[in-house]
Amino acid sequence: MLDALTVAIGAAALALAAWCGHAAWRDQPTKDWHFIGMAVVTVLVLAQLVVGAVLLARGDRPDEGVVIFVAYLLGAFAAVPAAAMLSLTERTRWGSVTVAAGAVVLAVLEVRLYDIWGTTGA
Repeated sequence: MLDALTVAIGAAALALAAWCGHAAWRDQPTKDWHFIGMAVVTVLVLAQLVVGAVLLARGDRPDEGVVIFVAYLLGAFAAVPAAAMLSLTERTRWGSVTVAAGAVVLAVLEVRLYDIWGTTGA
């Protein structure tokens, strides 16, 4: 897969986690700016989902199997939006903690996606 995109998503996810973690530390809920950051990260993951689908359609195959790769791609795509929706229902510092946790989960999923794809792909 595209290593640069995977690294960019991981870095953006960790930056979002730090940003929302800082808001939680300051006892603040998620704000509009946080949701813009979540949207940026989600667009990056959507691009990764499209790239992954195109590579699979081209015939490239991940080292650890297509099913697990697609499952991780979909999980990565859902991680931040799910956290965002939960943070809307919890308008306290815990909403910010939820987004920070979701962003850390996304960063871990990106590392795993990199491992699943392996070196035989694009």
